[in-house]
Amino acid sequence: MDRRLTPFSGRVALDSLRGHLDAPAFTVGEPAAIALPLADLMTRPDGARDRQLTLGAALTVVDRQDGWAFVQATKDGYCGWLPDAAIGPTITPTHWVVAPASHAYAAPKVQAPDRFALPMGASLTVTATEGAFAATQAGYVPLAHLRPIDAHFDDPAEVALTLLGSPYLWGGNSHAGLDCSGLVQIAFHACGRDCPGDSDLQQALGEALTEDAPLRRNDLIFWKGHVALMLDATHLIHANGHSMSVAIDSLDAATNRIAAQGGGPVTARRRP
Repeated sequence: MDRRLTPFSGRVALDSLRGHLDAPAFTVGEPAAIALPLADLMTRPDGARDRQLTLGAALTVVDRQDGWAFVQATKDGYCGWLPDAAIGPTITPTHWVVAPASHAYAAPKVQAPDRFALPMGASLTVTATEGAFAATQAGYVPLAHLRPIDAHFDDPAEVALTLLGSPYLWGGNSHAGLDCSGLVQIAFHACGRDCPGDSDLQQALGEALTEDAPLRRNDLIFWKGHVALMLDATHLIHANGHSMSVAIDSLDAATNRIAAQGGGPVTARRRP
């Protein structure tokens, strides 16, 4: 089983794994949500970052141990460890942050102190509106940066372009830092489309394209450990370690550079 998608902490497993895994204990899990603007989902307590989860993201707590919780994210099934401080009660979100980044303010005015930054995809419960601001569980957020929770974009490439220039960060899922698969996941989730968190898992999306098939906007191109999103037949956008940012490249230039750096050839082309 893929440990990233298997809700088993090593001590406790979700009931869904009964009959599939020999665990010391099973649980129905505890529904919860992310209580911080952005939280690292780690391989083990205080370990390496696998991915990140944004404010309000729904999850199931499988196990708790010494100030840490093993969880499974609802959005993509990804499993890992979070500090207890990152976890709060479930919410009923009404809106989500659609701007590349926003802020939660202490009061409904632009001069008010900002509490913290909010990433694209953060889920909020709006309880009232005051002028150009929404009152939420995080504070006051500009209405211009929000959409109703079920109002999505139509074009993943358009979403990805709003993150152009964002810094590269391994395992990152926000404007503050993101990696290749994080960019693709943000873009597709913003359009209401399912998308796994890592590039190898994303290779299962859609249908395979032959090597000579004409490419079009929103096709995915894969190398070993890397994915890019096509903007048109010849150009792509990707978060990459060469520029250490989200950048636009020609497919030929990216292919040649990756090969020259030892990354090998294109391994797959997919049309989600």
